[in-house]
Amino acid sequence: MASEELRTSFSDLVVGSSSRTDSQVESSGDPSSEGGVQVTCFTEDLHDVILHFQIIRFSKQIYAWVGCNTAKFGHLYAAASTRPGNGVSVTSVLGGTSDNTGSGMARRLVLKTGLNIVLACNIPKDSPMLEAAAERKLIEKLRGLGYVRPRAGEANTSTAQ
Repeated sequence: MASEELRTSFSDLVVGSSSRTDSQVESSGDPSSEGGVQVTCFTEDLHDVILHFQIIRFSKQIYAWVGCNTAKFGHLYAAASTRPGNGVSVTSVLGGTSDNTGSGMARRLVLKTGLNIVLACNIPKDSPMLEAAAERKLIEKLRGLGYVRPRAGEANTSTAQ
């Protein structure tokens, strides 16, 4: 599939959006002004691979989708912190098994954000470097949006909670 066709297909996934190019972001606005929902979409070119991202922030949960070269949904994972030990439980909701790419990413996102995570991911499982790069970009964007908890000792500038 040609790159331009892929961008067009990706743009069609987001209702009412216009066509975007690499590294551009579209956001629906402040979550507090729209009933607690904020949608952010962006595309990155990493290691000669096009990665598409969509982040939907609800009041106590984040849905994230990471697509590799296509606009396919991929495997779906749900992750949440568990008590009393503050561990993280991850389950495969659609497709995949616990050893697939995405389950570890979902677990680490819960630890970084403190929120429940629903993650759809279609990164090939034999590409650990691509998975790490995609996770790094996703965390970077989440941090920029204020969804990542500050580390111990940092000033609390997060708006995520």
